[in-house]
Amino acid sequence: MKAHDGMYIDGTWRPAAGRDTIEVVNPVDEQVIGRVPAGTAEDVDAAVRAARAAFPGWAATPPAERAARLAALRDALVARKEEIAETVTAELGSPLAFSQAVHAGVPILVAGSYAELAATHDFEERVGNSTVYQEPVGVVGAITPWNYPLHQIVAKVAPALAAGCTVVLKPAEDTPLTAQLFAEAVTDAGIPAGVFNLVTGLGPVAGQALAEHPDVDLVSFTGSTAVGRRIGATAGAAVKRVALELGGKSANVILPSADLAKAVAVGVANVMSNSGQTCSAWTRMLVHTGQYEEAVELAAAAAAKYGDRIGPVVNAKQRDRVRGYIDKGLAEGARLVAGGTESPHTQGYFVSPTVFADVTEEMSIAQEEIFGPVLSIIRYEDEEDALRIANGTVYGLAGAVWAGEEAEAVAFARRLDTGQVDINGGRFNPLAPFGGYKQSGVGRELGSHGLSEYLQTKSLQF
Repeated sequence: MKAHDGMYIDGTWRPAAGRDTIEVVNPVDEQVIGRVPAGTAEDVDAAVRAARAAFPGWAATPPAERAARLAALRDALVARKEEIAETVTAELGSPLAFSQAVHAGVPILVAGSYAELAATHDFEERVGNSTVYQEPVGVVGAITPWNYPLHQIVAKVAPALAAGCTVVLKPAEDTPLTAQLFAEAVTDAGIPAGVFNLVTGLGPVAGQALAEHPDVDLVSFTGSTAVGRRIGATAGAAVKRVALELGGKSANVILPSADLAKAVAVGVANVMSNSGQTCSAWTRMLVHTGQYEEAVELAAAAAAKYGDRIGPVVNAKQRDRVRGYIDKGLAEGARLVAGGTESPHTQGYFVSPTVFADVTEEMSIAQEEIFGPVLSIIRYEDEEDALRIANGTVYGLAGAVWAGEEAEAVAFARRLDTGQVDINGGRFNPLAPFGGYKQSGVGRELGSHGLSEYLQTKSLQF
């Protein structure tokens, strides 16, 4: 893996203000594959000043030209697709096929969608005797996580650029090499200097400096609810716009009329995808008491087939956290039917695909985000009981409902307190808004709703 030894600021790679570096470790073999600068408040300030200086020109750029630059960015990502996939696999441990299809493929779709939106979105409308204009918010501080390193970057940067904002990105310290590839693609796309800037570094240093910077107009953060609260408090004190995509504990509700075998198989696959490191994963499977034991057997068999086919979690801290939750599930009385704390490998940060039965709604594994390949199966008595359990957490990010008839599933889904629900295995839609209720966040990403996060309105009466 190659790594730049500087920051991408004002269109060039420049030396970092300090000498400290961050090691990038491959979670499969625990070997160091690169080093990047550990940015400081001074680096963040330089990046924000560059973004502020570039803002007037980019905001005044016609939407059609912004769209053309975003289309070029998509093409630059396409040209790097294999390198992106290989880099994500090295940094995150994701199997290469999954990296190619999801970690590289989905961001390309999203970038293309914003190229189209920038060209077609109506930035002004006539309302009575007023003209209402949508204008860019300003300088955006984007702080992204490690679990989907390129997708989370594109889901913030692409709509911000489409809106006419400029950006300073602080990527996760575990996966900074992917962010550097994105910066190279920005250069190839001909996006003007200062419109996009990259500062690598630790969250408590570079991330905090970016969130607190007085010249940042909006902070877009994806990560834990605990950190999101702190960022929200910081933004609130400065009366600053904020978009937060936080944790989840999503319910996969299987109604009695559903195809049980299919619903269980897809549900297990959803939880094991990306080694369980997905905020929207359906980590609670809710099954009617009359079908419960059959569902448990199906889920245990499905999880066993994954074996060592899933990749590791991102680092030793995360591995130990997930194993700690498995121990806690056992201590609180859940029945282990697949997996456990034993690693399938002698090296690397691997966690066995794990399934718990006899989980009750008050258990830690039913309430808290684990962020690993761990599924909790919960029984319910009737639909009202299922609804109460599904809505009975502080989160509300995603979910799924399965039923024999689509209308039955939709009727149930409309009552869920969550931002996105898949009906009978509905496919991913890059134009559908993504975001949460309750402590799962504030705001939306993707599609026109994601674009709106980076716009503010002005009305002229005449």
